[in-house]
Amino acid sequence: MSTEIKVGVLLITHDPLGKVLLDTADAILGHCPLPVAVLTVPLDSDPEYTAAEARRLATALDKGAGVLVLADLYGSTPGNIACRLLEWEQVRVVSGLNLPMLLRVCNYHTLELDQLAEKAATGGRDGILLCAGKNM
Repeated sequence: MSTEIKVGVLLITHDPLGKVLLDTADAILGHCPLPVAVLTVPLDSDPEYTAAEARRLATALDKGAGVLVLADLYGSTPGNIACRLLEWEQVRVVSGLNLPMLLRVCNYHTLELDQLAEKAATGGRDGILLCAGKNM
């Protein structure tokens, strides 16, 4: 077993998206080799309470390599709470969470924080394809 310190990953999403995406990634890969926590945000959530919970989870996840925060929608409550964590030097936020993004993060689990954040962003973008039929 590796003793290497890995980046922690915090998913902040509308309820229940984060858990569903993580469960799906686990089913595809067998497990996610990074420490991951999910913060689901109900539509009627208290933003201050949720922000405090995000800080608590990020603190628990950071073992020295930083925390990558993946949020589902920029400008939404989960995205705004994720951006509040940017006050910490060892936090990076990527918005637009999708399954390809999460799988890319899991597959590149040995990267450092900045490189992992870039892989997350490219994984999310590269996973979006327009599959046109004959009539397009």
